[in-house]
Amino acid sequence: MTELIWKQSYNTGIHEIDIQHRQLLDYVNQLDTARKLNSRTKVKNVIEGMADYTLSHFAFEEALMEQANYPFTGPHRHIHKTLIARVVTFSERFKAGEDIADEFHALLRRWLINHIQRDDAAYVKPVRAHLRAIEQEKASSMEKKDPSSWLSRVAKKFFGG
Repeated sequence: MTELIWKQSYNTGIHEIDIQHRQLLDYVNQLDTARKLNSRTKVKNVIEGMADYTLSHFAFEEALMEQANYPFTGPHRHIHKTLIARVVTFSERFKAGEDIADEFHALLRRWLINHIQRDDAAYVKPVRAHLRAIEQEKASSMEKKDPSSWLSRVAKKFFGG
């Protein structure tokens, strides 16, 4: 199989999520390299690193959805739990000595891109709206705290400088 390359169509427009998704894609590619080298040690390291990172990514993503009152957070969380259960199963099989690298890589390769483009795409609009509202609230709060900054910006706009 060829290396997964990040495409613009995978971007959610949520900076931190896109960074995390790129890291997950990188783990899939690292697993591909480890399996091609037939290195159990490298496969083990990738599985462990990816498992930890995936858990923190899912927690971050779910927290964003909850804060944005995304109505399908529960079903999305269930999709995450299903993948976690599969990762645990693969990890247990690996620890038992089974060669799972090809099968696990194929699963992750399919799952990640499909999940980003279908499941994650569904929450993007409400989460981005929520994040914009937070930014607007911060900007408004800053202007109230320091009215000179607002006046300064307006003066620069009209008078230059």
